Amino acid sequence: MTQVLDADVLIIGAGPVGLVAALDLASRGISTVVVEQREYLEPPNVKCNHVASRTMESFRRLGFADEVRAAGLPTDYPQDVAFRTSLTGREFARIPIPASGERYTSRTGPDTSWNTPEPPHRINQTFLEPILATNAAASPNITLLNRTLFHSLSQGEESVSVVISDLDGSNERVLRGRYLIGADGGRSNVRKQIGATLSGDAVLQHVQSTCIRSVDLYEQMTAAEPRAWGYYTFNARRLGHVYAIDGRETFLVHTYLSPEEAAHEGAVDRDAAIQAILGVDEDFPYEVVSREDWVARRLLADRFRDGRVFIAGDATHLWVPFAGFGMNAGIADVLNLTWSLGAHLNGWAAEGILDAYEAERRPITEQVSHFAMNHQRKLARPGLPDALEDDSDAGDAARAEFGAAVHALNEPQFAAAGLNYGYVYGASPIIAYDDEQAPGYSMGEYTPSTVPGCRAPHFTLPDGSSFYDRLSAGYTLVVRDGGDGAALSAAAESRGIPFALVEADAEFLPVEYRCALTLVRQDQHVVWRGDTADAETAAHLWELLRGALVAAAV
Repeated sequence: MTQVLDADVLIIGAGPVGLVAALDLASRGISTVVVEQREYLEPPNVKCNHVASRTMESFRRLGFADEVRAAGLPTDYPQDVAFRTSLTGREFARIPIPASGERYTSRTGPDTSWNTPEPPHRINQTFLEPILATNAAASPNITLLNRTLFHSLSQGEESVSVVISDLDGSNERVLRGRYLIGADGGRSNVRKQIGATLSGDAVLQHVQSTCIRSVDLYEQMTAAEPRAWGYYTFNARRLGHVYAIDGRETFLVHTYLSPEEAAHEGAVDRDAAIQAILGVDEDFPYEVVSREDWVARRLLADRFRDGRVFIAGDATHLWVPFAGFGMNAGIADVLNLTWSLGAHLNGWAAEGILDAYEAERRPITEQVSHFAMNHQRKLARPGLPDALEDDSDAGDAARAEFGAAVHALNEPQFAAAGLNYGYVYGASPIIAYDDEQAPGYSMGEYTPSTVPGCRAPHFTLPDGSSFYDRLSAGYTLVVRDGGDGAALSAAAESRGIPFALVEADAEFLPVEYRCALTLVRQDQHVVWRGDTADAETAAHLWELLRGALVAAAV
């Protein structure tokens, strides 16, 4: 071994999940080394196309939400989802979603009334990842090791070590850190080495994905309708999806195969399928930029941790990418984890706080995986009206009826308020629950609540600032109508716990803030509420919240 590099946390994988983990830890003064096989700024595959509202809220906290919002499609390009007989055919339904330049002001569309300082943003991973990478490279707390292979890991009582090398296997050396995060994707080597296994539904759908470039395609599309970010196409020849990547000439085309087609390799001609989805003839020119054939699955790891090693993102869960929540769930994973790692490494939380990661995140990812799978099954083989493409009164009627049905089915995934705001950490060792049951949620709907474990409803303070912008790195106490938070504040200060007070009259608070005192974590989840807290109550509560009452796993 020729070289030893030390950091607080080692991260394997520099996709969005690994990079966000490094950026969040850096914001807490925690050093990281990130190991990645690809070149620095090497373009990723055109995969994820959506940054969820909760993710954008976190990007806002980390300081680059505006940079992300300005990237991707042109600022005046609608982020709508259109439903057509083909890309160049008849349109029969549309979900309106504002262009990025109108995102904070528009009230047209199903997600424009959401109670958030940061609405969602449609941007392909090819634009998002360079923003994350350049911000990471600029941080003194982050070391990026590109073109580097991860081979193996081992753990001791106080550290974890990994063996790495250059891509050709040369220059083998060891890195050591206090903890390790495996964010190395669906084929995760870290997951395999800690003995975690995936289980669930191994095959839900076979998909051909092709990124194409065509400077003439927009000219072939229906001029009467505005452009859209996403297009769902339905005809008797082929079902597919098309996503605008740059708003000029680059598109991602998904061709969905039937089980019969998937059973026979080569049964589906890629170009013929693309032409049927686009609604063009075989002479229409386009360039294939990249292609990737993949299988939609619903798989979940049996555990997210082994001692000092954690896994996150696709290393822990794989599902059908409906609602765009594969990457976003992975980012939620690591932000949950890095908050607790930061609390422990910065000395104000016990090691037991780390037990909350799997207890909180695994049930949520299992729920989301079922939401995505159930939605996929509803979409798999819709019954197409015979007259869907007819130029007749019967065709008009068929398109109107079918359009209403697909609009209703798909709006929840493209305006997924439930997946953004509705999930609840219901069995956490570091949340103080009360007797009230948290409300349920669906993909598209949720009920705001301050039941412990729920997302604290957002509100705007009298000075116009966002409540979320006031959240401390630890906990923030919302004090209503002169409530007394002195005991909680004093007990937090004596333990070195980051703490802030936000005082507001009831007229400025959502009605869900019924208690005089509501305690909120930096990740926006309520951890306790009550009308009073004396010194004894406060002392016990902080010991619970900082993980001191949990038997540490390491």
